[in-house]
Amino acid sequence: MEASTTINKMLAGNKIFVPSYQRAYSWETPSQDNSRNLKTHTDVFLQDLIDYNRSYAKTPYYFGHFLFEEKGDSYFGVIDGQQRLTTVVIFLSALYSKLKTFRALTEDEEVLYENMIKRKSNYIFSTVDYDNQLFKDYVIDQTKKNKNGLETESARRIVKAFDFFTNSFADKDEQFLTKMLKTVSEATCTTHPVKNESEAIQMFIFQNNRGKKPSNLEIIKAQFMFNVHLYGGEEKDSLIEEIKNRFEKIYKSISSIEYKIDEDDVLVYTLRVHFNSLWESNAIDKINKLLSESNPIPFIKSFTNSLAVSFEHLTTFFGKDERENIEIHSLVTLGGFAIAIPFVIKAYTFGLLSNEISKICSSLETLVLRHRLIGTRADLTSRINDVYQKFTFEQPDIKPIIDRVEWMRNVSNDSWWWSYWNKTELEKSIQGGMHHSTAKFILWKYEKYLENQGKSGYSVTRFDNIESPELEHIAPQTPTNGEPIAAGYCEYDEEFKNQFIDCLGNYLLISKSHNCSVGNKPFSEKRSSYNHLAQQREIQNMTSDNENWNKEKISLRKDKIVKFILENL
Repeated sequence: MEASTTINKMLAGNKIFVPSYQRAYSWETPSQDNSRNLKTHTDVFLQDLIDYNRSYAKTPYYFGHFLFEEKGDSYFGVIDGQQRLTTVVIFLSALYSKLKTFRALTEDEEVLYENMIKRKSNYIFSTVDYDNQLFKDYVIDQTKKNKNGLETESARRIVKAFDFFTNSFADKDEQFLTKMLKTVSEATCTTHPVKNESEAIQMFIFQNNRGKKPSNLEIIKAQFMFNVHLYGGEEKDSLIEEIKNRFEKIYKSISSIEYKIDEDDVLVYTLRVHFNSLWESNAIDKINKLLSESNPIPFIKSFTNSLAVSFEHLTTFFGKDERENIEIHSLVTLGGFAIAIPFVIKAYTFGLLSNEISKICSSLETLVLRHRLIGTRADLTSRINDVYQKFTFEQPDIKPIIDRVEWMRNVSNDSWWWSYWNKTELEKSIQGGMHHSTAKFILWKYEKYLENQGKSGYSVTRFDNIESPELEHIAPQTPTNGEPIAAGYCEYDEEFKNQFIDCLGNYLLISKSHNCSVGNKPFSEKRSSYNHLAQQREIQNMTSDNENWNKEKISLRKDKIVKFILENL
């Protein structure tokens, strides 16, 4: 493999793969509804090529630097640059698919295809093991047409990227495609293959400390492997294999849950579990300090295992258990759960049953929600770290945790150090407007409460069962046609605008399509459409056909919701 080469020459005659201990495909693709015109990796990739072809550039397009570990004759693992390389192959596969609809490939085009994509039954490029069959079926061979059964987020990204390029080529002519093929195949790049894995890891750390932004987890993985090469002794090979195997499982977990939680956050949560303290926060500094000790191998082994265990448990938590347990679903829906996740990881590690884990989630959810609503700067960690530390494998009792939270919810104002999250402070915080995402969550909880009235034993509506949930202002923020009374509301005086428009009594949980259809229509039209959720039907029951939605009605509904919050949240 030449140091300065082209994409065609780099791929030709070689087999390149992404090691399974490396990150899976992570480039994002524009959504179908990209009304905000947000830039993603794949559309920037495409637009850069289009801009290059429109220009009068005389130098070849440059695809950057690639770092490989040489595993055998013409067999290379890509250490740095795999996201770009994966995208190049996806791009070329979609391009060839469209080009074949115009005509048969020329001899030169066939050669390029065999060099860069597939020669007979030999695939030139392979992604991580757990996504590779999908990559072959959907991207290269295009035998898989449906998108069912995609197990990982990285698999979904591969499919989205291929569909994006396929759709982008739909209206392009033959000349555009052949010019693109020439640009990509002749694009220059630089390569650095190394035979020594330790050298590859050193180069990865060196390059990514100078301008690039790997995750903290990737840096820690590279540092662990480098230290094993230095200090592993006779165990070096087996330790490297152990780390690779654990990170293969970790990255597969990440592909399943990364849309729910950030991998670097899991790194910090693992630190808090491993050292049994909620105060642990800076993973890089803490781990670098431990790696500087005379023999870092025992720590590397134990902490890598802790990482794998955390990701394994969180895959279950955000997957099967979140789907089957409304309490877990509720905490995940609320978000901002950093204080709760170390408790959750411990609970799984100790083998607690799902009903006990659900109780922990419900209890800690109240603290997370109150902390968000009240907005106090008082620190939660110092109030619950002691019960966290006493929650151990030897004493896996959840009662002290639940008792502490319950006491903090109801403690009197006299206990000033503890009272920041009590009922009095909560009631003060919910009198006016609030962040829309929090208001939607509260109204969903209120929906569950209304559904349960007299219907014990029935399943309740999950938040994700509501199609694109939004927050509706029953009395619209802008008066209908400037005549609010005629539209079924009341006079928009200063008191109404300041105290009633943005408050819980005037908020309603509603789907996006429903919200768009009612807009700021007269109240009678809105009211007749409120028949999908229990809280919408509650509005109908509170009013008659000819009644206005006014201060009195808003106050009445607000009091009901506030009462529910104080008694249940």
